[in-house]
Amino acid sequence: MNRTQERVIELVEHHWENRCVLVIGDVMLDKYVWGNVDRISPEAPVPIVHGLRATHCPGGAANVAMNLVGLGARAMLVGFVGKDEDANALNAALASAAVGPSLVPVEGFPTTSKMRIMSSNQQMLRVDFEEVASRSDADYERLMQQARDVIPACSAVVLSDYAKGVLTDKVCAVIIEDARTLGIPVLVDPKSSNFEKYRNATTVCPNLKELEAATGEASRDLGKLFKLGEGFVEQYGFDFLTVTLAEKGIAILGKGKHKRAPAVAQQVFDVSGGGDTVIATLALCLACGLEIETAIEVANVAAGIVVSKVGTVPVERNELLGALSQDVGWHSDEKTISREHLRARVGTWRAEGKRIVFTNGCYDLLHVGHINLLERARQQGDKLIVAINSDDSVKRLKGPARPVVGERERARVLAALSAVDAVVIFNESTPLEIIHAIRPDVLVKGGDYTEETVVGAADVRSWGGRVCLVSLVEGFSTSELVAKAAGQSVS
Repeated sequence: MNRTQERVIELVEHHWENRCVLVIGDVMLDKYVWGNVDRISPEAPVPIVHGLRATHCPGGAANVAMNLVGLGARAMLVGFVGKDEDANALNAALASAAVGPSLVPVEGFPTTSKMRIMSSNQQMLRVDFEEVASRSDADYERLMQQARDVIPACSAVVLSDYAKGVLTDKVCAVIIEDARTLGIPVLVDPKSSNFEKYRNATTVCPNLKELEAATGEASRDLGKLFKLGEGFVEQYGFDFLTVTLAEKGIAILGKGKHKRAPAVAQQVFDVSGGGDTVIATLALCLACGLEIETAIEVANVAAGIVVSKVGTVPVERNELLGALSQDVGWHSDEKTISREHLRARVGTWRAEGKRIVFTNGCYDLLHVGHINLLERARQQGDKLIVAINSDDSVKRLKGPARPVVGERERARVLAALSAVDAVVIFNESTPLEIIHAIRPDVLVKGGDYTEETVVGAADVRSWGGRVCLVSLVEGFSTSELVAKAAGQSVS
């Protein structure tokens, strides 16, 4: 691990929690219906989605704030909402994540929301509910005052522009001037093709399409496009431009120079929220005084984690730390880890494009049947995670005489197996919380189950994973071993 990497990890682990970032912009509620498609409608040539569950999460500028909190920082959020149920759901989600919302309710305008219909890892349809007309002068004054009140306590400001009516020319000018006067960096995620609107921001972070629109130059000639982008830096008083280039990474454009950091994602499931993750990560890096050349490398790693997930899912600090430390080897005594560190390690594997396999059980008195299942499970992907019941959990399931072997010893034995990449202990009756936390690609159980009786099967299928049932080895079970040791017969 080089010294720059050590410095970045130190900042992420110990200093980001002391930073507060203001996000002002277009907040949204992202809604999802998750299901499967197995037939076409007789009414029209369209697929029928068999809905399994519905979820929602903060989106737009609110997702930037969620990324900041996930990365360990504090976030203040300012934007418009309606006076409706979606506003209530959005406020509740932000409050549960400890985001400090200062959302201004506006009569006669709905809370902006996007409803996505998902089958496996494919988006089938999106329905938007929004009204982009201007609000009243009084509404904008309330919005600006909410932001101006908290700017002095912040380490960075993000203008998250989705062109839904929040970031007018006046709002941008006032917020940028207040922050820059105090020496606070301002980062902009733009939707306007006229970058004059963002004059004097520290950096504007367009994607390739947005830079094309602003310059009027197609991306077939990146050199010419970058040259025009460099001209914007001096023309509009930016410190630099930060351009996201999808699979080509991130480029910074300064006065007469540019640098590009290559992308790190190897397996892309969903790009929604990737730009939000980039700007949140950059904001924290700049808030800590990190050089922009290093900051874009960190942002690339964070974006690689997010686009390997399905849906609008913010990055988390442990995932980023795991990905930044991916050159560290894991020994058998390091395979048994906490749930928190497991999420970081899964983040590392996902950034490498690895396929995650999950199984669970008590694994009391390891026998050949267990070994067969674990070896078969490992063949289903690249990394195998084994979740084992704690001693208390085993007692609840199997009775007061079990387990025969304690949880630490059971975990240590499993960790010594070459087929196993990580072991985690859970105290609940089922591993459903862990399954939701790591979102495995393959869920494996023994052949004594059916898919309908496997805990988490419907969830794994809903995000594009699958369930694998492994045939049992006849004549081997822990109950039989315990009975034999006690001199009893097993019927």
